Amino acid sequence: MIYNIPFIAVVAMIFIGLYAVVFRRNLIKMVIGITIIECGVNLFLITLGYREGGVAPIYTSLPEGTQYPSEMVLPVPQALTLTSIVIGVAVLALMLSLVMHIYKQYGTLDVRKIRRLKE
Repeated sequence: MIYNIPFIAVVAMIFIGLYAVVFRRNLIKMVIGITIIECGVNLFLITLGYREGGVAPIYTSLPEGTQYPSEMVLPVPQALTLTSIVIGVAVLALMLSLVMHIYKQYGTLDVRKIRRLKE
């Protein structure tokens, strides 16, 4: 059961993020929801690459007696997660800049009011 805690956390984070995106009308809260979903996906990738007792796949600093590659963690999920974090920061900055422009244009962050103002 304790091994499933990260997967339960992943599911909880994704559902919390989806709830914020679908049921909240404030644009900032929707951006926060998307960021929570992204964090859940990153946690999922890290959880997939975890190997109990494994060491980081840095060949120059392997401890004595480490067998290659059975005692090393998987490097691909770590690289994907790092790439995802960098892309996520860029997307977050883009979303927040769009929210700022929408607020300057319409004077509100409520999606329902913005839809009414467009008509």
